[in-house]
Amino acid sequence: MMNYEKFTTSYIDAESYPWIPFLPYSDAVFIKALKADPISGTFVTLLKAPGTIELPKHHHCGIVIVYTIKGSWKYKEHDWTAAEGSVVYETAASTHTPIGATDGEVITLNIQVGDSIYMDDAGKVLAIENWKTMLERYLGYCKGKGITPVDITSFAE
Repeated sequence: MMNYEKFTTSYIDAESYPWIPFLPYSDAVFIKALKADPISGTFVTLLKAPGTIELPKHHHCGIVIVYTIKGSWKYKEHDWTAAEGSVVYETAASTHTPIGATDGEVITLNIQVGDSIYMDDAGKVLAIENWKTMLERYLGYCKGKGITPVDITSFAE
């Protein structure tokens, strides 16, 4: 059997995955790391935040697709507002500052390829997030809470 024949469709029981504080950016923002692909550099997360949140400006090295499940949000740098059911497609090399645009909660599904470089208002790099940091964040959280982690890098589950 060839290696590629071992790969299969994955089922992800997202409801059973933990919400992890998105530190150090905010203790009011939570993510669920659903998939981390070490081959393509893609990672899939759910993000949950108060509708009044502002996250740090960041630069994407790859594409990002964001589906809004609940609430609304926008980027300081754009005139549009993403509402429930909308899809935002971000090209590689885009830079923006996400802010909430609702009184309630915002939940998004995020599919990202490559690095996201977080920076302060002066443009100084605060951190780089990617599939590996999401995996480390997830494993560290599970270890700290005594949760048995799921292999979110697997192609066979």
